[in-house]
Formats: sequence, structure tokens, C-alpha cells
Amino acid sequence: MNIVSFIYTALVVLQVGLVVTGGAVRLTGSGLGCPTWPECVSGSIAPVPHQAQGQLHAWIEYGNRLLTGLLLLIILVSLVGAFRWGKERLDWPRIRLLALTQVLGIFAQILLGGITVLTKLNPVAVSAHFLLSIALIASTLSLRERMLAKERILTLVMTGALIRIVMGLSLIVIILGTLVTGSGPHAGDIHARRYPFDPRTISWIHADSVIALISLTIGLWLVIKVSESVSVQNILGKKVLVFLFICLAQGAIGYIQYFTRLPEALVAAHLLGAAVMWLAMWNIVFTSQALTQISRK
Repeated sequence: MNIVSFIYTALVVLQVGLVVTGGAVRLTGSGLGCPTWPECVSGSIAPVPHQAQGQLHAWIEYGNRLLTGLLLLIILVSLVGAFRWGKERLDWPRIRLLALTQVLGIFAQILLGGITVLTKLNPVAVSAHFLLSIALIASTLSLRERMLAKERILTLVMTGALIRIVMGLSLIVIILGTLVTGSGPHAGDIHARRYPFDPRTISWIHADSVIALISLTIGLWLVIKVSESVSVQNILGKKVLVFLFICLAQGAIGYIQYFTRLPEALVAAHLLGAAVMWLAMWNIVFTSQALTQISRK
């Protein structure tokens, strides 16, 4: 792995890692482990001995803040790298925009994190914090693929349209997932507000959207298999199958956690799966954009 690949792969991994550590904060009830912002407690940026929130909760919350700092460092390195290695490329304007988006995005995340703490884990702020991570994961993956000059293919109009529909439904599934989470028991603090939705009803709506997503994904794979060239089938068809497998695994975890009363380990796995699912979806979207035509056989 060369230096360019290492930097931009690390950037993607850390963006996903921020989602996971944010979930750990919520699942362990550590959302207010550091009750002030930007300090952890009044007068100290880091946890202090014997603080009222407890050392474990304080350090879990503080660990999430430390990871944000590490991510900021990698983002700055990636920004310098973009100007060093991407300036001579035809897609330099897009690379520059994506690199600058990382900088703006992390500062927006820091600001949203502060709002989340200061509003005592308001579910709207918590959901916005997560959805911003989802947006940044997509832009980070696009930046990585461009910096590594990954191959992109030309698809038929019907295939491209169906990919966009599946992408839109994937986003709906994720948004509904935040409403399920914001209505359930893992709020990050026992006193945190929740969405005024019936958890059972919103969970069923979320599950129905997952079933629709899996069905549409199977349809997308069949369209590629029937109408696209062998080259496109080999590249894009395999990516769709990977996405389908992740969706099936996510659906299974979702059903198991629902019927086992939301154990923390399964909820954490489901949260990680959501980030991985979106990565796989965006990989399909990025690859299928009409930039390089694959010779049809």
C-alpha cells in the first residue's frame, strides 16, 4: 500500500470509526459523560478524577472526541495530499471540492457534537450528527476513489436510473433507522428526550423499507445481468451482490435485535452495518458514473 492509498483509506476508516464510537457513547449511556463543551468538565478539557458522571462514561465520551481530533489531523493531511498529488488531474476541481468538504464537514461535526451535548442529547441533534457522518462517508469515499484513479464505467440509462432509485431508498432506510433509534431505549442518557413515535410502529416501517430495498437490489442485479455487457456485469454486478449481502445481514441483525429486546452488542453491529451498507451503495454509485466506457463484449 503506497502513501496515497494509506492516507485516503485511513480517512474512510476513521469516518466509519466515528460512527461506531458515537454509537458506543450512546449504547453505554455515556452521552453526557462530558457534560460541557468544548471542555469535558468546567475547567478541564479532559475528564477529571471523581467527576459526577463516572470515569468510564467520561472517558468513553472523551474517546469519541479524541477520535474526532485524530480524524481532523488525517483530513488536514489529505487536504495537503490532494493539492500535491491531484493538481495535475483532469478531475482536479472535483478533488479540490471533495478535499475542502472534508475540512468543512469535520468542523460541522464538532459544532453538531457541541449542540448535541448542550441540548442534553436532543434526538434531532443526535440524528443530524449521524446523518452528517453518512454524507461525509460518501464524500470521503469519492475522494479516495478519485485520488487512486479508480476505474468508472458507463451503464445503460435504465441501469443508471435504477441505481439512483436504490441509492435513494438506501438513504430512506438509514433515515428511518435514526427515527427508530431516537424512539428506543438507547438514548445515551436516562434523562434524554426521545422522538414522539411508537417504537414498534416505526420499527415496522423501517423493516418494510429494508424489504423494499432488498427487493429492488435483486431487481437491479437482474437488470445488470440481462441487459449490460459482460464487463459491466463482472464489475458492477459483483458490487451489487456485495451490497445485497450486506443488506440481508443488516435485515437479519435488525430482526434479531428487535425480538431480543435490543441488546447493546447487536445494536452496535447494526450501526456499523449501516455505515458499511452506505459505503457499499456509494461504491456502486461512484463506479457507475459515465466517465470511462468499458468495451462491450
